[in-house]
Amino acid sequence: MATNASVVMADKNPDTMLENQDDFDQISAAQEFASPNQRGSSPNRPSPVRLAILGLIFALFVYSPQMREVVAGSLADAFLQVTVFVAATLALVFWIENKFSFSLGEVMRDNLRWQPAIASALGALPGCGGAIIVVTQFTKGYASFGAFIAVLVATMGDAAFLLIARDPVSFLIILSVSLVSGTITGMIVDKIHGADFLAVEISSEDTVSTWHRSGFSLANLKAAHLIWIAMVSVGLVIGIFLAFLIDVDEFLGPFATYSPSVWFGSAGAALSISLWAFSKRPINSIGADSSIGDPLTLRVIKDTNFVTGWVVVAFLLFDILVTFGGLEIAELFKGWIMFTPVVAILVGFIPGCGPQIVVASLYLAGAIPFSAQLANSIANDGDALFPALALAPRAAILATVYSAIPAVVIGYGWMFLIGG
Repeated sequence: MATNASVVMADKNPDTMLENQDDFDQISAAQEFASPNQRGSSPNRPSPVRLAILGLIFALFVYSPQMREVVAGSLADAFLQVTVFVAATLALVFWIENKFSFSLGEVMRDNLRWQPAIASALGALPGCGGAIIVVTQFTKGYASFGAFIAVLVATMGDAAFLLIARDPVSFLIILSVSLVSGTITGMIVDKIHGADFLAVEISSEDTVSTWHRSGFSLANLKAAHLIWIAMVSVGLVIGIFLAFLIDVDEFLGPFATYSPSVWFGSAGAALSISLWAFSKRPINSIGADSSIGDPLTLRVIKDTNFVTGWVVVAFLLFDILVTFGGLEIAELFKGWIMFTPVVAILVGFIPGCGPQIVVASLYLAGAIPFSAQLANSIANDGDALFPALALAPRAAILATVYSAIPAVVIGYGWMFLIGG
C-alpha cells in the first residue's frame, strides 16, 4: 500500500482501508509530518471541554480522601458497568458488518418501515450497548426519529442485569412490554412526523481517519491501545460477575480488603477518558468519534471512549450529590402509592443507569409496586442518552419527553387494570 494519504482517501471501502497495521503506521507518519496544506486547513485540535473535564476529575481525585473514594467509585462503576459492555457490543456489531460486508446503518435506512422494530430489539439487549448502537446510527443520519424513540423506550439499561439475577419473571414481562411498546411508539412517531424529522445529514465528503493527526496525544500511543484492549477484556469478565451480584474481590482472599476491582475499574476508566480527552473528533466523523478510515479496533476504542467520557461525568455528578448533597432516591417514593409511577418516570429522566438500578433495587425489596418499575423501565434511557445529548441534544431532549407518554399509559394501565 502506498504511503501517500491521498491514496487512502480515494478508497472509501472501510473493509479494505488500513487493514495492515504497518501500512497504517506509515500513513500516520506521512500525515504527521506533512505540511499544514497537505493535512488540510482544519485545526482539528483536542476539545478544550474534554481536557477541562479530565483536569477537573483529576483535581477532585486529589482534593481529599473522601472525594478520592467517591471519584474512584464513579470511575470504576462507569468502566465495569458501561465501558466494557459497550465495547463488547460495538466490537460484535462492527465485526459482523465487516465479516458479512454490510452496514447496519444502510440496512436500517433501506428498511424504514421496520426501523422501530429493529431499534427496539437492539434496545432490549441487557445493558446499553445495543441502544448506543441505534443512537449512533441516528446521529449518522441512518435511523429515523421514531427508531431513536423506540430504542429509548425498549432499553432497560444495566437494571436489566439486576432483574435477570433476582427476578427473571419480572424481567421477561418488562422485556415483552418494552419491545412491543417501543415498536408501536416508534412507528406512530414516524407516521406523525415523517422519516426526516430532526434527521442528521450524511456527509458525502471523502473521509480518512484523523486520529493520527493529533500531535501530542495519548491516542497516538499504540501501547495505550493495547493496554486498553487488555483492561476491557479483563473488565468484561469482572463486569459480568458484578452484573449478577457476584463480588469478585472475595476470590482474592486477603487482598479483598483493598477493593482491587474498584481500583482496576478506576484505572481503566482513567485510561479511557484520557484517550477520549486527547483525541480529536474529525469533521467527517461517522460515529461518536470514529471515521470510515479507522480500522475496526480503533473504531471500537474511539466510540467506546466517547461514551465513557460522558458516562463518567454523569456518574460522578450523581455520586457527589448522593454523598455530599444527601440525595436519596428512595425518599422520593415515600407517600401515596398512586404517585409512585410518576416518580419512577421522573427518576427515569435522569441520564445514566445508576438511578434506575436504585429503582430496581427498591422494587425487588418490595418498596414500590411493579407498575412503578415498569414505568421506570420504559421511561429511562440508560447510558444511551449521553452520546445523544452530546451529538443531537434537541432530539435527545424531545425523545426523552416522548418516551414518558407510553410510560404513563402503560404504568398506570398496569396499576388500574392488573394491579400492583
